[in-house]
Amino acid sequence: MFIAIFITLFYAILVWFVFFKARWLKFNIVWGVLSFWVGAHLLLIFMVMLRFYQPMSLDAHTVRPTIQIIPRLTQPTRLSEVLVTPNTPVKQGDPLYRLDDTVFRLQVEEAQAQLVAAQQNAEILNSNVTLAQDSLEQAKAKLAFATSQQARYAALVPQGGARQDDLDRWNEQVVEDTASVHQAETNLTKAQLAVDSQIDGVNTGVLQAQAQLDEAQYFLDNTTILAPEDGMIQSQQARPGMVVGTIRLGAIASFITEEDPYILATFRQQNLKFVEPGQEVEIALDLYPGEILTGKVEAVWWATSQGQFLPSGRLPEFVLPRLPGRIAVQITFDAPDAQRIPTGGHAAVAIYTGGAKSYEVLRRINIRLYSFGNFIRPLDL
Repeated sequence: MFIAIFITLFYAILVWFVFFKARWLKFNIVWGVLSFWVGAHLLLIFMVMLRFYQPMSLDAHTVRPTIQIIPRLTQPTRLSEVLVTPNTPVKQGDPLYRLDDTVFRLQVEEAQAQLVAAQQNAEILNSNVTLAQDSLEQAKAKLAFATSQQARYAALVPQGGARQDDLDRWNEQVVEDTASVHQAETNLTKAQLAVDSQIDGVNTGVLQAQAQLDEAQYFLDNTTILAPEDGMIQSQQARPGMVVGTIRLGAIASFITEEDPYILATFRQQNLKFVEPGQEVEIALDLYPGEILTGKVEAVWWATSQGQFLPSGRLPEFVLPRLPGRIAVQITFDAPDAQRIPTGGHAAVAIYTGGAKSYEVLRRINIRLYSFGNFIRPLDL
């Protein structure tokens, strides 16, 4: 910077000496315009060095994460009670809104009854296995008796000791009893399969009923909306009586968390040539005129909407003139505990890249002038 100041002063002294001291040339409008044009270009040295090595942005805002409060319910439900006051800090887990739970409470009671029925049915399945085993044993006994009678009459009929129609009747009985045994075996297999339908030793019917009860309880619990984190509701638009649920396209409120805010500042692309994470930053919040906060570069968001094309059947369309997109820089800073940092608050930021350090004093003066200027800017009462 001292070299640039020396060159500028030397040029000014040279103009003074040539035109006013030694009077080697006569100063006129042409020489005045030419001298000013050359001098202005010498002053560009300061602008170029500040722009690249100490870039400054007047488009910066504080940002806090927000959570959209959207009821998670299976059907439209009436909002019965608002439990939160706008702009009042709440803790994680504090109730915010309560919705009408009549339908969901009845669904829980129905699911509880279905669970008890499923548990009783699981006990019945064990009894069915025992009954099927007894039926099989009974069918086998009848088949054994019919088979013995069939053999007896088959020996008596050739000797004239029994009639042929008696033998035919026992032949039919053996066929019938054989079918009964097969049916009893099938029933036993079905009963055993029903008992064996388990996951980790629990009947699948009971698990299904338990899952339905858990789901019903989940939606019943969601009729009371709790604070997801420490924070506050900024703008309270929800009112008792409004219907919320699946038919709504948006949230009923925005929850602003108490997480430490960060600043998002936009820069012209050429100003970020030497900007990297970790570099020193000075911040002038409009809310606190005359104060300078310190921070550091957290990240550079190397993307703009101009570089995004959504899938469609249309060819890309380019309309000129179009200004180049600005790049956002995320900045973290330490704010005093006594200061409240508003979400969306405006600020000016200056980044010090570490290069051309002798020019930093100019930028530090610049941002302090901006901060003190907020005492009187804008000029309204």
